[in-house]
Amino acid sequence: MMDILALALIFGGLLLALINFAIRLGLRAPRLVDPATPADHGLAFSEVRIGTQRGRRLRAWWIPPAGKRPPGSPGSPAPALVILHGWGSNAANMLPLAPALHRAGYGLLLIEARNHGASDSDTFSSLPRFAEDMESALDWLRQRADVDGRRIGLIGHSVGAAAALLLASRRDEVAAVISIAAFAHPETVMRRLLASWRVPFIPFGWYVLRYVQHVIGHRFADIAAQHTIGKVGCPVLLVHGLDDETVPADEARLIHAGRRDDSTQLLLIAGSHDAYAELDQGIDAALAFLATAMPPNRAGAASEPHF
Repeated sequence: MMDILALALIFGGLLLALINFAIRLGLRAPRLVDPATPADHGLAFSEVRIGTQRGRRLRAWWIPPAGKRPPGSPGSPAPALVILHGWGSNAANMLPLAPALHRAGYGLLLIEARNHGASDSDTFSSLPRFAEDMESALDWLRQRADVDGRRIGLIGHSVGAAAALLLASRRDEVAAVISIAAFAHPETVMRRLLASWRVPFIPFGWYVLRYVQHVIGHRFADIAAQHTIGKVGCPVLLVHGLDDETVPADEARLIHAGRRDDSTQLLLIAGSHDAYAELDQGIDAALAFLATAMPPNRAGAASEPHF
């Protein structure tokens, strides 16, 4: 009898380990490397490596602001923006934002999170780890003499947007946040994903949610954008596509409803999760928002219709 019980326990342990491995494998972010660079948009840049948590390094592109003086020459430090992609994406996907922001006078740091693009690998990716990587980029910029540490903003897409809100809720040094297609709560995203896989919530979905929270070391409720937005002290612009089927626009409304004050604005425009039909409206609103929250050193040129 004891032998049978021991075998059952061993088998059960192996089965659970196999289930946990399958969960991590199924939720692993795909790594996509895009050959595009800022040079494809006519922008001068330097590729840099930024240290982050757990001894890993991030690949990033630093694009100095337009009209920047040579090092050592007189001039005021410039405002800058950290730009972070979404799940399974990379810095190249955020390049359409760069030309208009660059011409408006901002230095741009486009980073790739761990396990994404050409950045180092790590054991797993998560919203909190995206925020850690964005925080490392923020600190990198704050150490530069040519960047005004009081005028550093964050721009993120999807999980990168939720990470920007999480970081801004923790760091008062963040001057502004532009959140593009953020989800309101990780559990809602997970439930939609499990439903698309036809995984019944009880008992399997319930276990997946609890296991993921155990692995990342955070309760979903503590990192959900609809909750962290209430702790953000800087101005926020929430941009969301009305045709977004991956993260419905109602999630942007939920995040907006949790705002601390009227410095958080909501902009709903035509478009899906990754493509926007009214790009000119989006970039014009973003530039106007930034000009108020963290104005550049000089007036920007007319914006181009990209977002």
